[in-house]
Amino acid sequence: MALTTSTNSDADILLDETAVADLICHSVRTIQKWRATGQGPQFFKLGRSVRYRRGDILTWIECNRRPNTAS
Repeated sequence: MALTTSTNSDADILLDETAVADLICHSVRTIQKWRATGQGPQFFKLGRSVRYRRGDILTWIECNRRPNTAS
C-alpha cells in the first residue's frame, strides 16, 4: 500500500519546463512552442511560473504512442 501512496505523490510532483524538456528529450523552446499552440501536455500557470504535473507528462507521452510511422 505504501508503494501506491508513493507513486501517487510522484505523479503530483510539479516540474518546470527545463525538467520536462529533459524528461522527454526535447528543448525548452519546443516545450514553449507546444504550450503556445496547445500541442503539448497540460500545464499550470502559477503567477509568472509554468509548471507541469509529472503524471500529466507521463500520460501525454503514453497518449502519443504509435504502433508505426503511418499513424
